[in-house]
Parts: sequence; structure tokens; C-alpha cells
Amino acid sequence: MSVYSMTGYANAWATGSSTPEETAAGPGTAAAAVHVELRSVNSRFLDVTLRLPDELRSLEPALRELVAARVRRGKVELRLVTREEAAGSEAWPQPRPEQLAGLARLQAEVQAALPRAAPLSVNEALQWCRGDAVSEGLDEAAIEATRRAVTALLEARGREGARLVEVLMQRLTRLRELASDAQPLVPRVVERQQQRFLERWKEALEAGGASGAPSLPPQALQERALTEATAYAIRIDVAEELARLGAHLEEIERLLRAGGEVGKRLDFLIQELQREANTLGSKSAALELTQISVEMKVAIEQMREQVQNIE
Repeated sequence: MSVYSMTGYANAWATGSSTPEETAAGPGTAAAAVHVELRSVNSRFLDVTLRLPDELRSLEPALRELVAARVRRGKVELRLVTREEAAGSEAWPQPRPEQLAGLARLQAEVQAALPRAAPLSVNEALQWCRGDAVSEGLDEAAIEATRRAVTALLEARGREGARLVEVLMQRLTRLRELASDAQPLVPRVVERQQQRFLERWKEALEAGGASGAPSLPPQALQERALTEATAYAIRIDVAEELARLGAHLEEIERLLRAGGEVGKRLDFLIQELQREANTLGSKSAALELTQISVEMKVAIEQMREQVQNIE
């Protein structure tokens, strides 16, 4: 299963009886009757906005359901126009004889009941013909064009998702390298700190002997120094953080390879990665570990920005 980005664009043309060749030909052909344009950006939930002409406003529930059935997250804007709207204001409708006959009949009935009623102007007649020109097949064309546009949008989001996966995999590799660099530094830092505590113990022992002041036995002083060194080693030990960080990286890679709707789970895991990197920095007792923590935070922040776009 693929990983989908929430960013994408697609459009499609259709009529009630259009063929793939007519669709590929675009708006310049006589067969093109309805054009659908879809734009999608990232969002925590699914937010669908429809921009429809008045004559197709009744299709809003069906179009909204069609998009929601295949898109799970993202702010999606659907814009639908008819061929006449796409051609611009100069594209006047071509009245059919039956339309004009119907208008003439209605006008005669109205003027018979209301003798002072003004007759229809040419512009009014054309506008009535424009409204009546929406055939029953145009509804089917709108549904079909939306279905094609949604399919194209998913393909575009899939391609973008594949690129996001590549970037995230690179960051995972970098974080593993940093964790691997940090792993051998921890015992060295602990050992160095123990040595410092022992040196302080010797200095304290020599200072006490030189002053002649009563002091604890040397064995007790040594035990206290070792106890303090052990307590300090426990405080700065980041082995647990590195282990959890490695587990989170494994889970992120598993989700990326499995695909599907993984955006929210990845977002949670990125927060956990950030927590472990912050703890690593706060426990750092060596410049090398501090530098590794900073590099980890940079890589994790880069991952977070990419994960925000994953469905």
C-alpha cells in the first residue's frame, strides 16, 4: 500500500457519453461539457470545499460523498464549471426551436392573464435558454468528471508521497548513524566522571591529612566518592533513551513500508523522537553528546515538516 501526501492537484473533463479520447482532447472539443478541478493541501482532518454553478448545486451531497469515500485527510477544494462558463461570457447559448416555442407559449399565457406584462427581451430569452440548457446527462457528467479527478488526485498524492518516503528514509538513516555514534560515548563519559570523583577523593584525603583536622577514614571517603560517581553515572546514562529512539525509528520505517493512512501515527512517533533527543541533550555530560543531540533535533524537525504532509 502506498503512502499518500495531502498535497496534490488534478482536473478532468467529461460529458454524459464522453470517451477517453474526448476527455484527453480537453475543453476545446464539443464533447467537453463539465470541468472539475481539485486542489489539496495538508490538514488535520478532511475538509472538503465545493464551488459549483447554481444549476449543479443539487449535486453537492453526492460530490462531497464521492470525495470523502477516497480521501481521508486534507483540505480539498473542488471547483466545477460547465463548458459555457469555461468558454467565458461570450459563449452565448444556442436556443433550440422547442425552447423558443416553449418560451413563446408561456409568454402568451402570461400576457393573456396580465395584458400589461412586458414581453421578454432577447437577453432574457437567452438567459432562460441557458438555464434550460442543462440537460439531465450533465449531472452524470459532473459525477464522472469528479470521479476521474479524484483518481488523478490520488495518483498525484501517491507520487508526492513516494518522494516524502524517500526523504524520511534518508533522515532515518542519519538518525541511526547518530545513535550509533552516541552509543560508545556513554561508557567513556561515565568512566571519565568516575576518575574525576576518585581524583577529588585523593585531593580531599591529602588536604585533610595536611591540616591535621579530624576526618572520615580513607575507606569511608573512597566509598562515598564511588557512591557519588555511581549516582552521577545513573543520571547521565542515556542508554534507555537510545534504546527507545531505536525502537521508534524501527516503527517509523515499518509504517512507511506498510503505507496507508499513517500520518497521525507518524506524527505521534516524531513527537516521541523529539522527546528522546531532548532528554539526550539534557543528560549530556560531554560536548560530543551535545553535538549529537543537536544534530538529532535538526533531523527530527526536518522529518516533522515532511510528516505534516502525509495522509
